[in-house]
Amino acid sequence: MARRVEGRNRFRDFFLCSLPVAFIMAFVYVLVSSSIFGFYAPHIQSPFDNKESNFIDKMLDALNGTATTSDSNPLSIDAIRKKDPSLSWRVEDEVESSEDQMDNNFGHGTWTREGGGQVLNDTPEKLYQRRMRQERREKRARDLMNKDNLQALEKAAIQRSKSIDSVAPGNYSIWRNEYHKSKSFEDLLHLMQDQIIMVRVYSSLAKMTNNLALHKELEAKLALMEEEQEESTNIDQQQRVLDTIRDMGQLLSRAKEKLYDCNLVTNKLRAMLQTAEEELVSTQTHTTFLNQLASKSIPHAIHCLTMTLNLEYSLLPAPMRHFPRMENLENPDLYHYALFSDNVLAASVVVNSTVTNADDPSLHVFHIVTDKLNFGAMSMWFLLNPPKEATVQVQRFEDFSWLNSSYSPVLKQLDLKYRYPKYLSMLNHLRFYIPKIFPKLEKVLFLDDDVVVQKDLTPLWSVDLKGKVNGARFDPEYCGWAYGMNVFDLGEWRKHNITETYHFWQNLNENRTLWKLGTLPPGLMTFYNLTVPLQKKWHLLGLGYNREIDVKKIERSAVIHFNGHSKPWTELGISKYQAYWTKYASLEHPYISSCRLLE
Repeated sequence: MARRVEGRNRFRDFFLCSLPVAFIMAFVYVLVSSSIFGFYAPHIQSPFDNKESNFIDKMLDALNGTATTSDSNPLSIDAIRKKDPSLSWRVEDEVESSEDQMDNNFGHGTWTREGGGQVLNDTPEKLYQRRMRQERREKRARDLMNKDNLQALEKAAIQRSKSIDSVAPGNYSIWRNEYHKSKSFEDLLHLMQDQIIMVRVYSSLAKMTNNLALHKELEAKLALMEEEQEESTNIDQQQRVLDTIRDMGQLLSRAKEKLYDCNLVTNKLRAMLQTAEEELVSTQTHTTFLNQLASKSIPHAIHCLTMTLNLEYSLLPAPMRHFPRMENLENPDLYHYALFSDNVLAASVVVNSTVTNADDPSLHVFHIVTDKLNFGAMSMWFLLNPPKEATVQVQRFEDFSWLNSSYSPVLKQLDLKYRYPKYLSMLNHLRFYIPKIFPKLEKVLFLDDDVVVQKDLTPLWSVDLKGKVNGARFDPEYCGWAYGMNVFDLGEWRKHNITETYHFWQNLNENRTLWKLGTLPPGLMTFYNLTVPLQKKWHLLGLGYNREIDVKKIERSAVIHFNGHSKPWTELGISKYQAYWTKYASLEHPYISSCRLLE
């Protein structure tokens, strides 16, 4: 009853505003109100439910000009005028454009109001059209209030709601624009992953609240969905994925109705997030360790090559184990290289690429230092495959009598259980002892075993180091220089006591508080202010991790460096760069082919 009174008051306010539009607005309000009350809340009484009031008839009478002038009728013309005595209106020549213009124009002619009466001057044709419009309005209003129609409309709306938008709100509605069929298959898979997360949340909450049936249903759906996700790799399965998402959305909607609690859901999501972060950190750590292990460990094929060469060397008579041109080892007029490696194939690529691109190979001397496990293999390889007229020397660092734990703090520290395989070997630290290893030499070019030489390196011995010790590729991005290809002036090295400086920093870092592992940190400190930058053309870094290096840069560089975990002799190698390395790897050699390298 209160709603009926409120509705009538609102109609009266509309009519008091001005102009005939007030009548139209009032009528539209009645129709809309009836549809809203009847469709969304059929238990609420509509103004049209009271047949005794004949509210529609009175409304139509008012619009048709036949309404009573009684003051008791709030819709009567007299009542409206008495409400506002200043109200008088006249609408002349109101032309109706079409019936589609909301049926809210009342014809062509003149309405007049004189002495409280009402007179209509119009043609019979316009009167007929007006009456037909009135009948259509009345029929439309009565059809809307028909109970059978209301029930049919309500039933249809419920069915549509279930089939279209009965899923949980937010990202889990498959009918959101971003997850419509027109979007990519990857978007649907992302939505499926989101739903899997929420299913896990509600499954946990169902178990917590003892909703075991729902918990079982969610777990069963979860298993099917995860299986679907693994198999859904073909875009032809898009419809099946969409159906799965729809079914899961409806299940999530039911689960939300039974289980949703803001605090519980939030806490569960936070716990899942924390667990996922911990698992991610653990996985990343494990992956990093495995990558490092793979990059620093010797692959099976190279191990096979090493064992084969060791066996051959053990069977080789002692007189045949000597290298030729040993008189060149201390000749200061030749170009001397220092190479420390336990990888026979990698060392062979460095030597072979350098000699191949040298203008005069006979001027180049290679000093290779390895360990006792690889000494036979390294020696046998270069005895069988001498690098043209170049000179090769192979030593093992265990034969250096001066290299002991009382002299070298790094040997003492290597007794600690370092986990990184690279640093279990002294070979990585020998670069700080070059003057002790080659006491008769004045200048040495140090090369890592993961480089390939593409140009003649002879001009490097003419570089003016300006009284410095180290000539290196400088990287302004990291504000530091790089190991891999370094020109060392051994005279200046001895003058500045570089090895003792290195020992000083190693002793300070006995507990690994300054840096964890590696030779670059102590190198940056030891050679501080004693390094001259080399031109970029001499040394290109990054082929062991950067997949976006310009090919023209690679081809212009004298030395390319496969620094990083993706070494070219492992399965981790970047395929588009491997050809620069395999070009000098002698893969046709019978020992290498028999060990199936890079297969």
